[in-house]
Amino acid sequence: MRLIKLNKQNAKKAISQTINVLKNGGLVVFPSDTVYGLLADATNEEAVKKLTKFKQRPAGKPISVFVPNVRTIELLCNVNKPKLNILYNILPGPFTIVLDYKKGKKSNNISSLLLSENKTLGVRYPDFELIQLLVSKFKKPITATSANLSGEKPVYSIESLFKQISIKKKDLLDLVVDAGKLPYNKPSTVIDLTSDRIRQLRKGDLIFSDSQSYISKSPDETKKIAKRILKDHIKRINIKPLVLILKGPLGAGKTIFAKGLGEYLGINNIISPSFVIYYEYEIITQKSKVKSQKFIHGDLYNVQDDKELANVDLERYLIPGNIICIEWGEKSSQLVSKLTSKAKVLYIDISYLGRKKRGLVVNSVGKNK
Repeated sequence: MRLIKLNKQNAKKAISQTINVLKNGGLVVFPSDTVYGLLADATNEEAVKKLTKFKQRPAGKPISVFVPNVRTIELLCNVNKPKLNILYNILPGPFTIVLDYKKGKKSNNISSLLLSENKTLGVRYPDFELIQLLVSKFKKPITATSANLSGEKPVYSIESLFKQISIKKKDLLDLVVDAGKLPYNKPSTVIDLTSDRIRQLRKGDLIFSDSQSYISKSPDETKKIAKRILKDHIKRINIKPLVLILKGPLGAGKTIFAKGLGEYLGINNIISPSFVIYYEYEIITQKSKVKSQKFIHGDLYNVQDDKELANVDLERYLIPGNIICIEWGEKSSQLVSKLTSKAKVLYIDISYLGRKKRGLVVNSVGKNK
């Protein structure tokens, strides 16, 4: 067993060595966005058998996999358009999505040992740079199970793992990447999307609520829908700020939606902040018990990468009473992740249904207490 103490200088080397071990059917303990994970090539039957032997995993109990993007989920699983909308709204993030497995090319077939008895597969696309980079470079799904033994507590440090396992178990590990003590995040929230009825099988740090769908036939109707959505959620902003992430193609009506929010709050001079990233407005009408309120309207369309957001301190607005609306929020998953950790977040996906007709799908994600 080799051990690498991970730091900024050797991250690329650690990923390279991890890929070499995975290609040779080995097991790797690796940090993730939640707990330390146990990685193996999900398409290698012998590697998966080695993993289940280490975990002492009961036969028939499924194991999820890491993927590099939503497109890979489409290739592996049966995903219709409504489910695809949900995936794009909440991923990347700390969620495991259970879907019906779709057998693909032989070279990329997932080991049957990872599937449930009903041939479903759990997939993870985490908001964690190291895992994203690793899976993208490996070009195959990788197991996403925690490194602890079955029935034991998840481990947040390598020291805790070594206390939990025997010498024989250590000998089954080919590489351990030690990133120190990880933050005490809960394991991922598990969402079952195998049927039309969405089920939450396990609650992690972020909880997911069923989506709401609306159809708009005009800009005025889009504004009315925005007002209705805000009315449903504004009563609790005295406890947590509210963040609305707007997604959709150019011209779909994101700014119109933001103007509807503004009108509900007594603000009638909302303009697109494309070239300044965001504008700040004082909320004129009082819709909650909080006296000091601000409405922040942001647009990340012209942002090239997260470095450009380094000096944009949107987090300072994450106080009770404030409402933040961001167009093109999907362009910065790191920023959205920070907002989600401290606020109630609504994802609004606006799509074309015709020349004037628009579909709006609302998904709610918030920090689980």
